[in-house]
Amino acid sequence: MKINDFISNDIQELGLDFSILSAQQLFEELPLTHLPILKKGKLVGCLPKRDIQTIENKEDSIKELDYLLDHFYTHLNTTLLDLVALFADNDSNFIPVIDKDLNYVGYYELGDILDAFADSPFLHIESETLMIQKNKDDYSMSEIAQIIESNNSKLLGMYISHAGQDIVQITLKVSTSIINEIIQTFRRYDYTVLTQHDDDNYLEELKDRARYLKKYLDM
Repeated sequence: MKINDFISNDIQELGLDFSILSAQQLFEELPLTHLPILKKGKLVGCLPKRDIQTIENKEDSIKELDYLLDHFYTHLNTTLLDLVALFADNDSNFIPVIDKDLNYVGYYELGDILDAFADSPFLHIESETLMIQKNKDDYSMSEIAQIIESNNSKLLGMYISHAGQDIVQITLKVSTSIINEIIQTFRRYDYTVLTQHDDDNYLEELKDRARYLKKYLDM
């Protein structure tokens, strides 16, 4: 299924001349954080539910409160990851869609996009999840891919899950039956492996040494 197949277009169109009351009533019917405000078929902005709930003069027009409008949208050629970022950046479960002529086409709803992401092979193919860390100036995506592939494994995907002032943390999805070999290779290239794995011989060696040291100190 293409991402555009998730575009909905079932909301009553609201214009700047509509009343606050009409918007409030529509919000009561729909589990959305925003509603699209249109003018001659083009998107003017997104009206946030949180900002109009307490307005007492319900006969005021939306035009009189246009300063409340949020301005975010996406295009028809957007990607799944871009959409997930848009939802997060705008604290919204609604993203309006416009075409190349800036006409309003419809909207994406967060629940539909999360379902699409959950159904992706990235999450469903049997794999190991690794989180690694290295100095910000020293890591390389090509090096990471090479480490995995040189161990006869497949890299299904990776992304930067945290970026600090000096370090980055990268989350990997790897299809492999030899996770320990990959972990040891990363350590030889000065990556810190943050996730714990049952097949990690290095951790077992550290535990054995700790037990031996404790036994020696107790003598």
